[in-house]
Amino acid sequence: MFNYSDYVSSKVDSYAPTTTTEASKSLDKDAFLKLLVAQLGNQDPMNPVDDKEFTAQLAQFSSLEQLTNINEGIGDLIDGTSRQEMLTAVSFIGKSVRAAGTSISKEGATASTVYYAIESPVKNIYVNIFDSFGNVVRTEELGQSQAGAFEYVWDGKDYKGQDMSDGVYTFSIAGEGVNGEAVLVATEVSGIVSGVASYEGHHYLRLKDGRVVDMLNVTEVVNPEASDTTGETTDPTTDPTTDPTADTGSDDQTDPTANPSGA
Repeated sequence: MFNYSDYVSSKVDSYAPTTTTEASKSLDKDAFLKLLVAQLGNQDPMNPVDDKEFTAQLAQFSSLEQLTNINEGIGDLIDGTSRQEMLTAVSFIGKSVRAAGTSISKEGATASTVYYAIESPVKNIYVNIFDSFGNVVRTEELGQSQAGAFEYVWDGKDYKGQDMSDGVYTFSIAGEGVNGEAVLVATEVSGIVSGVASYEGHHYLRLKDGRVVDMLNVTEVVNPEASDTTGETTDPTTDPTTDPTADTGSDDQTDPTANPSGA
C-alpha cells in the first residue's frame, strides 16, 4: 500500500540545501582573477603582456562575473516562484479537485470514482486494477461504447469476487477500436485535498483518502458541498411568509362570522 508519509520522508535528504554548486561558482571566478593577477606579477618586464591580450582577459573576467550574477539571480527567481506555487497549492486544502491520474482508493464497501474519456467509438473497454505491488487483482470488460466522457466505480472485489482490503490502488483503462486498434483513453480522479508536499520542484496535493496528485494535473477545483453555515432552519408552519394561517400580528382583521354580509 502506498504510504504518503514514508514517500515524503524518504525524500527529505534531497531537500537539504547544499553549498557545493555555489562554492564552485565562486571559486571559478576567484581562480580566474588570481590567475590574472599572478600573470601580471610574474610577467617578464622585458616582454610584458600585450595590451590587447590583457584587455581580452579583462573582458573575459567581466563576462564571467556577469554570467555568475545572472545565474544567481535566476536561482533566486526560481526559489521565489517555487514559494509562490507552494502558497497557491496550500489554497487547495479543503477543496475538491479533479485531476489526471491513475489512483483509486477503497474504504469499506465504497471506492473512489474514476472518470475516463474516449475520442472515438470502441467495441470494448478494459479496466485493470493493480495492488501496491503492481499485481493485477481485477480485470473488467465494459463492452462497446461511443465517444464521450464516462464514469467507472470499482466494486472493491478481486477476480474471485472477494473483498479487497482498504487502501490505495492503481488502475489502467484501455480501449479497443472497431478494427482492433488501440484507442486513447484519458483518465481522471477526484477527491478532497488535505495536504501539500513539494518534491524535486513539483508540488503534490495529498487527498484525504491517501492518494497523491500532481498540482499541474489539476483540471477542476470546487468547494465541497456544505451545510447551511447559519445553522438556522425555517419551519413553514410558523413562518408567516409561507403559512397563510399564521398570525400576522395585525389587529385589523375581519371575522366573517361576525359580519354575514362580508362587508
